[in-house]
Amino acid sequence: MKTPKARTIRPRGTPWILGLIGVLVLVPLALILPLAAVAAVSGLAIVGGALLWRRLSAFAVAQEVVSKEIGVLSQRLVKLEAVTAALIQSRMQDSATADGSARPPDEAVKALDARFNAGIEEVTAEIGILSGIVRELAAVVASQDGDIARLRVLAQAPQPKPVPQAAPEPIRPRPAPAAPPPPETEPVAPPMRLVPRTTLPAARPSDHFATDADAALLIEAFDGEGLEVFLQPVVTLPQRKVVAYEALARLKVGDAVYAPETFLPVLERHGRTTALDRRMLQRVATIARHLQGRGSPASVSYSLTPHSLFEPGFLRSLGRLVSEGPELAGRVVIALPQSSWRSLDAEQAALLAGLRGRIGFVMDRPIDLRFDPTALAERGITQVKVAAALLLRPLDREARPDVALEDLVTSLARAGIRLVATGVEAETEVPDLIDLDVPLAQGGVFAAPRAVRSEVLSASPEAAPPPPPSPDPPPSPPPQRRPFRDFLRRAG
Repeated sequence: MKTPKARTIRPRGTPWILGLIGVLVLVPLALILPLAAVAAVSGLAIVGGALLWRRLSAFAVAQEVVSKEIGVLSQRLVKLEAVTAALIQSRMQDSATADGSARPPDEAVKALDARFNAGIEEVTAEIGILSGIVRELAAVVASQDGDIARLRVLAQAPQPKPVPQAAPEPIRPRPAPAAPPPPETEPVAPPMRLVPRTTLPAARPSDHFATDADAALLIEAFDGEGLEVFLQPVVTLPQRKVVAYEALARLKVGDAVYAPETFLPVLERHGRTTALDRRMLQRVATIARHLQGRGSPASVSYSLTPHSLFEPGFLRSLGRLVSEGPELAGRVVIALPQSSWRSLDAEQAALLAGLRGRIGFVMDRPIDLRFDPTALAERGITQVKVAAALLLRPLDREARPDVALEDLVTSLARAGIRLVATGVEAETEVPDLIDLDVPLAQGGVFAAPRAVRSEVLSASPEAAPPPPPSPDPPPSPPPQRRPFRDFLRRAG
């Protein structure tokens, strides 16, 4: 067989000949007869185009030949794969018939699945317990560091004050509840990372519970009858019709009533935040049952502390709470901060998914406005609570939403999620929220939180609900006369 010789890469003869003719003939011709030179250039262009078309035709024919060869190769590969699969299947059948006397394949697969599932469950339980312990330890250490920093600030704050009476005021263990907090204690308020979103009456700062004796008084009141429930309505805009309530925790120690930002750090140090959530959810269920008996369609929400998610058995207890009263489906709503929704593990996400349809979900305490409406809807979230300051004030680049702020409400509404503006304390903020098409709002400008009567909280589930005139939950606020300037702002 004769071996073909490799082709030598060299210039083709025809283009070079035409180029040489063009240089030798057309250049002098262009100097003597320009029109003849133009006609000659046109002729050469036509000849070059014809040669190019010829080469392209040859390339097209070669491409068709190659595609046919590739098709033949692919058919051969498919046949080879079919033969290989048939051989493997026959060998597996032969091996199965040979080992059939040892153990049936179904029983072996079931035994392997059982051992595998048992190992996964054991490892998952251990990881959940260890993660809960580590997070609680980190929270306790962080709260202790915050207390030490606040004590240092308090020790240094009275020195530059010229008035001597202002120095002993912040370290008083139990000041009169009616006295306003001293101005020097405002900059050292406890961090709000684990505090439910509330705007409550003035409460004493948590520095008064820095000592063990004061903390013991607070824990004693918590274990006793000091825990109270306040309700604040959520209204529609612009009608201001009440559609829901939020349950807010208060702790009464002596004659003073404290807000969560005051007593939550103490409960965190003593590991009582989960007990607070359990007691509040029981009372929320009682209030929701009371509202249902009065014919009100309003739901009741409560903001959980993030530590409760890592408490073993807490999420399962939520399912038992609703299963005992099927009529409460959708009327009890739990709220979790944005950071908790983003850091859910597989077990927590599965337990929360099992509660969909029976308990409502809300995302609150956001750290930015970068929401993914589709992901939130897949979690079962129906409301997103955002502070009015985040919606109406300029934001940092990291906190801005991916869409324009005017389109944020629309993008959430497409996924079935309603935006709630919280902490609305000024009447001038309401027209701006209406301009942004915010559907729901909550704050002191609509109605202040009001305490729930003890008769409602102590009523048994079987007892008949009180008559409708009961003034327990705050009624819808009466229509308020707004200045003509706000009307002109909305019209403009």
